[in-house]
Amino acid sequence: MTEWEWDETLYAGSAPYYAVGRMPYPPELAEAIGAELGLDGRGRLLDVGCGPGSLTLVLAPLFEAVVGVDADRGMVAEASRRAREAGVTTARWVHARAEELPPDLGTFRVATFAQSFHWMDRSAVAERVRGLLEPGGVWLHVGATTHQGVDGDDPLPRPRPPWDRINTLVAEYLGPVRRAGQSALPQGTRSGEDEVMRRAGYSGPTRFEVGGDRVVDRSVDQITAGVFSLSSSAPHLFGAELPGFEADLRRLLTEASDDGWFAERTRPIAVLIWRP
Repeated sequence: MTEWEWDETLYAGSAPYYAVGRMPYPPELAEAIGAELGLDGRGRLLDVGCGPGSLTLVLAPLFEAVVGVDADRGMVAEASRRAREAGVTTARWVHARAEELPPDLGTFRVATFAQSFHWMDRSAVAERVRGLLEPGGVWLHVGATTHQGVDGDDPLPRPRPPWDRINTLVAEYLGPVRRAGQSALPQGTRSGEDEVMRRAGYSGPTRFEVGGDRVVDRSVDQITAGVFSLSSSAPHLFGAELPGFEADLRRLLTEASDDGWFAERTRPIAVLIWRP
């Protein structure tokens, strides 16, 4: 298997599972970002690597217009569908790689990257987005783990999902090295974001955290969708074995909970503000 490089199958088939399988961003996230940046409903937001609009739609009320960009066509379609369902009329959705942002997008008050920057040519994207920010505009990096809660032994009202066993099952089907698109990530995704940003001329970051420590109930369907929402276990990776894997996963989950429900403690959302 070759060294990892981006390809369009990275999240192929995952888009419909996001809304079900990922825990939503807490409502206080928009409130905190709005207060920190003094947002007043004016200006435009650019959400790069927007996925199915999970963050874009949360932040949309803070701006007069929002643009979500994603390299996966299915994610863009899902984001558009969810925006229509939510009655959000100020959003535009663009199918494009971050490295190839269309020149006609205009300028933005805020650019956001949520669980996405590590998949990109970070130096090239940092430079490109810098040119799209209006004077006084900012870059927000939103760091979160939304498919899985906090590990721990503290008592919860329901059993925790058996994530160790889930990961073992995925490895039994896909092998021990983390899959990503048509290749693999034996060392995980890249670090060193701060160095990349400073090299591109940004200052900061200013950091704050929001949410976390809520206990949420999650069903077998939600945990199953969470697994399929990951690049490392996207549906296409299983090929003809997909039905067998899903049956085994659901069996594992059903055996781990008498009523098919689990509880997890949510993780805090970290927000880093970079200024060009």
